[in-house]
Amino acid sequence: MTTARDTVAVVTGAARGFGREIARRLVARGHRVLITDLDADAVAVTAGELGATGMRADARVPADHADVAAAAAELGPVGVWVNNAGVLRAGRVWEQPEQDVTLQVEVNLLGVVHGSRAAVEAMRGRGGHLLNIASMSAHGPVPGLAVYAATKAAVLNFTTSLQGELDLARLPIRAHALCPDAADTALVRDEQASPDSAMLFSQRTLLAPAAVADAAVALLDGRRVVRSIPTYRAGAMRIAGAVPRLGLPVLARLRAHGDRRRVAGS
Repeated sequence: MTTARDTVAVVTGAARGFGREIARRLVARGHRVLITDLDADAVAVTAGELGATGMRADARVPADHADVAAAAAELGPVGVWVNNAGVLRAGRVWEQPEQDVTLQVEVNLLGVVHGSRAAVEAMRGRGGHLLNIASMSAHGPVPGLAVYAATKAAVLNFTTSLQGELDLARLPIRAHALCPDAADTALVRDEQASPDSAMLFSQRTLLAPAAVADAAVALLDGRRVVRSIPTYRAGAMRIAGAVPRLGLPVLARLRAHGDRRRVAGS
């Protein structure tokens, strides 16, 4: 019977935030963990802290994912792959710099696609679990974060479609998508000065990265494809997306509430 100690886990974008906390838990489970990040210094520091192997890699570059898969295979058979790397830029879509639009699409969506392709090749023989970090914004409209929301909706649909393809191909790999609400990470805090980030602060409190990491690792223990936290927010977002004529005015009120929290430093 295969145990965690027999397999390698890869976590992208793991120098900080969700990725670091997910990697921490995978190390505690006994996996040999390979973490990646674009910031070579930061990934080296985090790898040393966690007892993991660190590697600089750019999620936008398919060849980097192939290099990560090769490095992971040198440590042992790959059994877990987490596509966590992501970026967020708040702003009205017609006002955002072109480079910010491109960056979000390339990292958040194409990075997940390229990473998933590498993961399937690495795990197709023995099987394993592929986890893609999406977002609550995958479920419905998020005014002020239109490009980010679009990429995360694509990640969710990609992951569920990928599971269907894996099933049809009879490959023993389970794909999962985690859709957390806004959390207290640098990703969110770095955009707090922008009024267009208001929707991120519309919940009572920002999620703790540790709670998101716990939910992420729990997905690896079963066959569930999609999990959203908190669940009630996902339902509200789906309704807003299905009936935008009614949902968008509600979101406008939530945004106003979130803007007060944003300014207050929530």
